[in-house]
Amino acid sequence: MLYPDDQQFDAYLPRLEKAVRITGLYDAQVFTRRWIIRDKDPALKALMRCLDKARSSETAASALLHFKNALASRGLFPDCVPVDHSADPSRHPRTRSIRALI
Repeated sequence: MLYPDDQQFDAYLPRLEKAVRITGLYDAQVFTRRWIIRDKDPALKALMRCLDKARSSETAASALLHFKNALASRGLFPDCVPVDHSADPSRHPRTRSIRALI
């Protein structure tokens, strides 16, 4: 499940300078796996199980909402930076693709 361009968002991993673009459920899963490696928090493992269990669009949307709430509660959303949605988001200077972490 991919987000439309206006629903994609950036997130920070702990101890990483640049934001990572989250474009859908798969990106959220990869991001959370990297996050678990950096922070050994049991709540993150529960979040990963929630993301892995998402099979329908409803459960995926719910899992992504849990993911966003976890990011917000830990302050891992970047400061509001104006983004030109007509431009390629992967070329945004403060954003990296999740695939760059793999």
